[in-house]
Amino acid sequence: MIAEILARLADWPNFLRALADGALTTIGLTVAASVAACVFGAVVALMRDARIFALRWIALAFLEIFRNIPVLTQLFILYFGLSRLGVQLPATVAVTIGFGLNGAAICSEIFRGSIAAVDRGQREAAQAIGMTEGRIMVSIIVPQAIRIALPAVGNFCIGLLKHTSLASAAAAPELAYKAKLLVSETFRSTEIYFLTACIYLVLSLIISRMFRRAERQFDPLARQPV
Repeated sequence: MIAEILARLADWPNFLRALADGALTTIGLTVAASVAACVFGAVVALMRDARIFALRWIALAFLEIFRNIPVLTQLFILYFGLSRLGVQLPATVAVTIGFGLNGAAICSEIFRGSIAAVDRGQREAAQAIGMTEGRIMVSIIVPQAIRIALPAVGNFCIGLLKHTSLASAAAAPELAYKAKLLVSETFRSTEIYFLTACIYLVLSLIISRMFRRAERQFDPLARQPV
């Protein structure tokens, strides 16, 4: 019995090496999609509050589409649907675009809520001393809005890390896809999926730690041991 357990444990380093490639792809997808979501989310948030009706309408239409269609369906459209039209995107590119657009709809609402949460009296005081709207936004509103938004953005990034497992449906070689291939080769599903879960847990804890440190950097009052 002990010999069998030791023999099984001896295979774990090989499993981890095979899963490591998928983990690197997962990290890359998470980082790229998170950056795209934050950038496009900020643009959509600004468009929602624009004075031009057409921009507000476009932003609202974007939100309604990408918030209400399941992300897996969006991935299928980008990867399989576009190929029927002669546009064949690499799996990782299609997945990054899909998660980025879906995440932009989420992040835009986070950013709008964070900006609205900044005390309105600060804007009025800045206007009273002659500051321009652009200067008020850059110097007063945005720094405080970032601090308010960081916890929600951190939760979004952790959720995105876990949702990258859906990319296996588009044959993107991420962690869940590699685990599935490894199980089909070895039939050791319990051990392989246990190791996969541990990798997701470690990556999620790293992201959580990074955002906690970022929160302390933006909020001097929160700079205390975690």
